[in-house]
This record gives sequence, C-alpha cells and structure tokens, in this order.
Amino acid sequence: MTVYAVRRTAGELLITAGCFLLLFASWQLWWTDVESNAKASESVENFLGLIEDPKTPPPPLDPNGIPVTIGKDGVFAVMYVPRFGKEWRRPIVQGTKWYPLTRGIGHYEKTVGPGKVGNFSLAGHRTTYGRPFHNIDRLQDGDRLIIETATTYFVYEVTSHDIVAPTAVEVVAPVPDQPGRTPTTPMITLTSCHPKFSAAQRYVVHGTLVTTAPRKGGLDGAYWAVPEGAVS
Repeated sequence: MTVYAVRRTAGELLITAGCFLLLFASWQLWWTDVESNAKASESVENFLGLIEDPKTPPPPLDPNGIPVTIGKDGVFAVMYVPRFGKEWRRPIVQGTKWYPLTRGIGHYEKTVGPGKVGNFSLAGHRTTYGRPFHNIDRLQDGDRLIIETATTYFVYEVTSHDIVAPTAVEVVAPVPDQPGRTPTTPMITLTSCHPKFSAAQRYVVHGTLVTTAPRKGGLDGAYWAVPEGAVS
C-alpha cells in the first residue's frame, strides 16, 4: 500500500470517527432530553391519575417515611418549582443511580421521606436525560419547592446554596454538613452536577419545610405563584 493510500485510509477513518462522535454527542445532549422528558411527563400523568382515583388506597409508608410506590416507573411523588415556571413538574423516584435518574428526580435512599424530620434529599441531572435541575443555580433564598404525594402537599423554602466536591456526602446527612447530629427540623436538599456539562463538582441547595396541606383540600395559590425572573 502506498503512503498516499495509507494517508487516505487514515483520513477516512478519522472522518468516520468524527461523525460517530458527533452523532453520539447529539444523542447524549438532545435525544436523551426528548426521551426522558416524554417518559417523565407520562409518569407524572399516570401518578396523578392514580392518586385522583377514589379507588386507589393511600399508600403505606416505609420505615424512612417514603410512600410505597404506586405510580409508573417507581414514582412516589411529584415536584414543582415555581422558579422554573408554572409548567415545570417532575416525578420523584427512589434511588440515585443511572436508571432512576433517567426517569426523573432521584431520592437518596437512606434519607427521610417528604415532611419528615431530617433531610429529604434529591438528585437530578443538570444536562442530558431531561435535565430537571438544569437551572438549579438560579434558585434563590425563599423560593418554594413543592412536593406532592398521594395524600399531602409539602412546601419547602430555599435557605442556602453551596458548591462542593462529589465526595462531600455530608450534604445529605440528617443535618446537612453535620454528620452524627440529631435533626430537629424537616429539611430538603437538592444536588446536581456543577458546572453545566461537567461532573467536577456538585451544586447543592438546602431548604426547610414551611407548611403542609392535605392534597384533597388543595394548596394556597400563593405558594404556586411564579416569581419574577422565572427561568425554564
């Protein structure tokens, strides 16, 4: 084979590899969002349909206060964040490994359930797979985080933000950043990758529970109000 033929073959292989990488990046950055958002929307609709059906009994709670799954794809609650727009809602599923996080927002399995004293901790992608926490850095102190279960609305308010190393597991301790301390307050923690398109760090948001309301009675409209400067 001549030097020219070798160079031509090498060039063709590089072009093919480049096209493959481009297609993979497109799939990773675009198609996973399309697919995951469609599945998340379907899961939310399925969950809400079930809990609105009077024939569906309220699910029991596991030892950590997590409602036993009654929805499609393991959904046990739905999250709403007015800062992200009035149409934003995502399913919450158990677990924070790869598969659960392709279905919505994942609950750290060893943390408490919504409304319980302790740290109700959640993880979500910032890019790809529906990117539910894409704008986590835009949350402001006082912003509301609403959790809807089969029986109850839980409203938390954001109290602080932090950027930590991926190994900083103390952020989801019962008392955030204070492992071993006994909690006295119902709290919430959101975690996602930081910066966008990187997993070098974790962006963390903490909040505290401010009110609850029976689902059948509805939640005061003031809590649903979209704040000025909402993002999507």
